Amino acid sequence: MDVQKIAAFSDGDIGGNPAGVLISEKLPSTIEMQQIAADVGFSETVFAAPVKDTFRVRYFSPESEVPFCGHATIALGAALALKQGDGTFALVLNEAEITVEGRRQGGVISAALQSPPTNSLSAPAELVSDVLGLFGYTNEDLGLDIPPARIHAGANHLVVELKTREALAAMQYDLAAGRELMNREELVTILFAYAETPQRFHTRNPFASGGVYEDPATGAATAAFAGYLRDIGWPHDGIIDVVQGEDMSMRSLLRAEISPIPGSSIRISGTARVMEI
Repeated sequence: MDVQKIAAFSDGDIGGNPAGVLISEKLPSTIEMQQIAADVGFSETVFAAPVKDTFRVRYFSPESEVPFCGHATIALGAALALKQGDGTFALVLNEAEITVEGRRQGGVISAALQSPPTNSLSAPAELVSDVLGLFGYTNEDLGLDIPPARIHAGANHLVVELKTREALAAMQYDLAAGRELMNREELVTILFAYAETPQRFHTRNPFASGGVYEDPATGAATAAFAGYLRDIGWPHDGIIDVVQGEDMSMRSLLRAEISPIPGSSIRISGTARVMEI
């Protein structure tokens, strides 16, 4: 099967988060999709098949299926634009229905998704303590303005604000212990965030639940984070920009556009590049 390799949320012709993209007339079996994702080896591979006026879509990491993946959706939007021309494409996921746009302008491919609805819940003190211990942080490393929370926009994440960019750069943990914690708490990723300004953030996303130490760009977590900022009344003025992957030498750029309607979809956009591998 012809799996395309596309890096989503790229910084021009570098960086971004690689995703496998397989568009076929019929989805392979669950076992086949899991094996293909493991063989591709990226943090996510997205599978899409046309059904009437929509595409049925599923996402697999090398170790498990996930309900929603932002960077793979952006990669799919780019692939559909290359295959069918510019447009907005309706996607049916396991637990939601969303859209993705794909556009070409010269040699640049851009894409934007509308996330599933968002929600958030304050994180229990015990969970926060466990996470700080896993990553070697203390309460002194925590930021003061964005309380730790369980956040959701199609998948579950935990957000933790760090006080300094240096603390973010120092992130490290044991993969096996991280997998156990994330699976126990039903978290797809943990999002660590540093606020450079109210509208510009630097983030890192350990993805141990999928067998991946860290994601260089995480659209689903960014959508959930943007929804949470809306929930707490953060002064975002309708848009935040996120820089991710710098500490992996895979700089990625994500933009989130935030409607004022509580719980409503977040628009996540960026550029994509076809990988020559």
